[in-house]
Amino acid sequence: MLTDFTQLEAGTPVNGNDEVERNMVLVEKLAYSKGLSPEAISIMLEFAMSLRMGTSLCARVLKCLIPATLVPQEAVVRAVVWLSVGKIPVSTQILFIKWVLTVFDMIDAKDQLRAVYGFIFNFVTEENLCPFICHLLYLLTRKESVVSCSMLILFPQGRQPFLLSLLSLYKVFCPEMVMLSIPSRIKSGFRNHNMPWKSALIAVQKGAGPHVAAGISPASTTIKTNPRKRVWGFSKEAQTEPSSCGKVVPLVQLHSFAQLLENMHRIELPAQMGSLLGSSLALQYLDCVQDESALLRLNFWLGYALHEEFLFCGDRGASQNSQEALPFLDRLLSTQHFLQEGFSCSEAFLYKFLNVWDGSLLRPQILGLLSNIPVVPSAQIRQLLFEPLMQLFFTSSLFFKCGLMECLNNMLLKWLTWHSVYALEDDLDISLNSHTSINMTLSGFKDSVMELVDFVGRLASLGLQLEGCHSLLLSFVLDFYETVCDMFMKYGLPLVVMPPPGVFYPALFATDPVSVDRLAYIMHRYKVNFTSAKSQEELTKAFHISRQMVREFNHYIIVMVNCLWNSKMFQLDMGLSLGEDLLLKSKVPQYWASFDLVHHPAFMSYAVDFHHRDMDLNSIKVRGHF
Repeated sequence: MLTDFTQLEAGTPVNGNDEVERNMVLVEKLAYSKGLSPEAISIMLEFAMSLRMGTSLCARVLKCLIPATLVPQEAVVRAVVWLSVGKIPVSTQILFIKWVLTVFDMIDAKDQLRAVYGFIFNFVTEENLCPFICHLLYLLTRKESVVSCSMLILFPQGRQPFLLSLLSLYKVFCPEMVMLSIPSRIKSGFRNHNMPWKSALIAVQKGAGPHVAAGISPASTTIKTNPRKRVWGFSKEAQTEPSSCGKVVPLVQLHSFAQLLENMHRIELPAQMGSLLGSSLALQYLDCVQDESALLRLNFWLGYALHEEFLFCGDRGASQNSQEALPFLDRLLSTQHFLQEGFSCSEAFLYKFLNVWDGSLLRPQILGLLSNIPVVPSAQIRQLLFEPLMQLFFTSSLFFKCGLMECLNNMLLKWLTWHSVYALEDDLDISLNSHTSINMTLSGFKDSVMELVDFVGRLASLGLQLEGCHSLLLSFVLDFYETVCDMFMKYGLPLVVMPPPGVFYPALFATDPVSVDRLAYIMHRYKVNFTSAKSQEELTKAFHISRQMVREFNHYIIVMVNCLWNSKMFQLDMGLSLGEDLLLKSKVPQYWASFDLVHHPAFMSYAVDFHHRDMDLNSIKVRGHF
């Protein structure tokens, strides 16, 4: 069957050729059921790109090139050369580049492809091919392969996202060659191009099982799964001893931290950046060397994987991928915790995913990623975060509400920690991320924190009403305000924000003693922060305390003292307006003392316990009424 395609001569007619049609059907059947072997890929790719039977069969052959294991690099290089002949239609050229991008991680090596890097670069001037060529160049680029960017900079579409993404990588390797200013945040320039082969790859993967991975050479520097599975895999690549005489040492050949230190400045990263997530040495390398090109490539890979598996997984649905996605997201979270910062790609993914998330799919992992989001400017935070989260909060269960409160508390803790670590001595600018150039003024940072605290206050107030002031939800809300009350003392942020009445009063009137005790502790910490801030204000005039916040604090203190100690509940100046007639109709004796330390429902269990103990109550002398 395959030998027939190698023996076909150029100019063989297609129409009426039943033998060719019969062989094509057999090849398609084999490709869509078991996948094609490396030899078959080479034969069919050469047949298609050489146009022996014209252009009509070329696209059909490309669409059925479903690899079972590996794709031979030599076949891809020969096919790239055929692009320069000029007879292949542009649409077919684009289809071929899309196929290369789809199977890139299954190509058995990349050295020959990098050897023709300059040849591939020439296709950047082709307007229709440019987005896909830029994507391929991005994957192939190494420092030694960076060419002169003058052609790219002068190209009319030089501000397009796909060109900016490639230029950003060039600028990391050779900043002197890229004079164009690159935005700190670039819209994702490379789209998902694997749709024509996606379903077929999934079917072949399920049918072949472990044989797909087993067929990949141990010397390969790509991940040991097919492209669909590569998103979740974290391969242990070639395990050979590092060479002391070579110019570069593949990272996968290092086995200890001592070897990492010895070869720190001549390490070659793997082609498949996803394998870095599974290597503690790789993460230590990223953390120590601060390799911007590695972080850029890893960000791109992660963004592609997240968008492919969650936002563009139409034929299977994200819920069907949850078992595969779980270890991937856990590894991503572990990586972020190790590096002590999130990735910009996961941030961009979350902003989109929150609008389609049901609140239950992989909840711990999604909330964990959400808590790592860096500070969002106050002008954008409402649209990007608050609106989708508010819809989820009010349509989800109690446990989701608790999880979201914990997530937002962790988010605030990370923001405050970033501020305390990266704040400059003059307190004017703070760097939000050690790997980016994004800066925010102290005033802008305070605005974002204020927006977050106000948002949580609104959620907590309404959530407690919806859930009947459930003690579990109240506990997570108080966790948040334990962070808020100490923002000045613990993190040096000149900002004090009081909890809303919808949080203060449910905690004061809670039926469990822990909540009342924690509220008292929070108010005590507010007092300490106010006192310290007041002395700071008198000394430096740098921290202006809002009179409104002071009035709110004083009001809450008066309410707590009157309620718990003075037995003066429901006074006119307490902010709780209940008519005298209504209170009398309740027939509660001494209603004004219902929430003092003796009668408070939260402490009733202690009173009952005290009453049941064997002791002489007559020996207790009454010294006065509380």
